[in-house]
Amino acid sequence: MRVVRPKPALLKSALLKPALLLALALFAPLPARAEPAPPERTLAQVKARGHLVCGVSPGVAGFSVPDGQGRWRGLDVDFCRALAAAIFDDPEAVRFIPQSSAARFTSLQSGEIDVLARNTTWTLSRDTAAMNFPAITFYDGQGFLVRKSLNVTHVKQLDRATICLQQGTTTELNLADWFRTRGLTQNVVTFANSEQTLGAYESGRCDAYSTDQSSLYGERLKTAHPDDHVILSEAISKEPFAPGVRQGDDQWRDIVAWTHYAMIDAEEAGIRQDNVEQMRREAPSPDVRRILGLEGGYGERLGLTTDWAARIVRHVGNYGDSFARNLGDATPLKIPRGLNALWNQGGLQYGPPIR
Repeated sequence: MRVVRPKPALLKSALLKPALLLALALFAPLPARAEPAPPERTLAQVKARGHLVCGVSPGVAGFSVPDGQGRWRGLDVDFCRALAAAIFDDPEAVRFIPQSSAARFTSLQSGEIDVLARNTTWTLSRDTAAMNFPAITFYDGQGFLVRKSLNVTHVKQLDRATICLQQGTTTELNLADWFRTRGLTQNVVTFANSEQTLGAYESGRCDAYSTDQSSLYGERLKTAHPDDHVILSEAISKEPFAPGVRQGDDQWRDIVAWTHYAMIDAEEAGIRQDNVEQMRREAPSPDVRRILGLEGGYGERLGLTTDWAARIVRHVGNYGDSFARNLGDATPLKIPRGLNALWNQGGLQYGPPIR
């Protein structure tokens, strides 16, 4: 399967005369791209509209999926609700728009959504394509779902195996790079969406199903007999998930970044959804006072109120609250915190100080 990469710029032939090169440089049409939002425009638009518009995955267990009553739930959903809570003091002031892998970036750049919170990997090519990724909300890696009957314990044992992938993601390039580097052969079959990919894997068309490890926990539960399948412990890539915003609006980028950091800092300070009001009354330390808006006035620097972070924790909780509710041991997924533990507990989640 050929990996399609962006075409390089056409102006690189050394055979062209200087005058022709200059003419081409002056008059060649620019690639079409959405205009970035002017500074401070997004927050004003969101406030005027009265609600946030958040792009999420159509259905990834633990991250964004509607429940039986049609209410969206998941780690990405909680992030959007936290953003709405910071702005409106109302976690329900948000509209969720499901985004396919192919359409998600266009929806953001066109202004259809205010923020993309859709288990999306932060990469250089995406970061330089009229987008910004303010903060990493989940550290992941590409993994493999295989049948236990194959007795596969390491990825190298999948040499010459047939592997199912979803189109429009980073998985195909990751897989090609990893196998080529090790001199292994991969037979790839791609599909338009996760439902088709899982269906092909279950039918026996593929030996393995490869995507982000976090997604595989949910995909495994969808199989007819989950205990017959195992997720390999190895990850072949770095997949830092981050919300995406349009370039050109520093205030909005800061608000999105510090919404996540506030949830991390609150967890580190011991501020939880079930004790936030007590912490506001007692305010045992300067760090807690600054996080909860009791001193410093840091919310105004973001264009928000002084209690913006307290609103987040009151309505949604800290990062650990959200992780446990959507992905942790009390859920069917039972995803370990791992790299997503706090930095002082062996993980990578680290919130810059609010001061």
